[in-house]
Amino acid sequence: MAFVNQNPILQSLIAEQLVSDPSSARGRLLNEAARLFRDKGYERTTVRDLAAAVGIQSGSLFHHFRTKEEILKAVMVETIRLNTALMQAAADQADSAREKLRALIRAELESINGQTGEAMAVLVYEWRSLSESSQAEVLELRDIYENLWLSTLQQLSKEHQLGADPFITRRMLTGALSWTVTWYRPERGGLTLDGLTDQVMAMLGLAQC
Repeated sequence: MAFVNQNPILQSLIAEQLVSDPSSARGRLLNEAARLFRDKGYERTTVRDLAAAVGIQSGSLFHHFRTKEEILKAVMVETIRLNTALMQAAADQADSAREKLRALIRAELESINGQTGEAMAVLVYEWRSLSESSQAEVLELRDIYENLWLSTLQQLSKEHQLGADPFITRRMLTGALSWTVTWYRPERGGLTLDGLTDQVMAMLGLAQC
């Protein structure tokens, strides 16, 4: 979960001990764990793989986490906390429900295709690797994240700017935005994230007049 250390939102979360400092030993471990879990899969990634990725002995991992599953849960929990905070901050700057939705779409595209992309993929593909108790903890945080979306979409529906059901709209957006990681390549001269956001808004019939 590498991120610019000077980011004030990240720094606030670190100060509150809600996420790990990316430059700390724990933070580096979670970064490498996200990469390995995405590339090799959680089951195929060994404790030895994780230790080797950060240049420590296998036993040293357990100074930070008791089990490999705790590492997986921490990747998910800290990613949701960070992206929820970033998304909330972006939405808070919007002057209308329409602009708030645009801010949410832009923030989620950044999380998927930017610094936390590996961890976001782990959230999707390794969900079943968590125990039921860990899933429940992650779901509580996920509900906060999703409520940002649903409250905005419901407001747009009340204002008659959104014709579709808010819940269905969010489910469709979840799939569509997540899938951009498989094809979106701005380095090839394509759309910027802002441009891609505009296209998503246009698809929803909410393009800027």
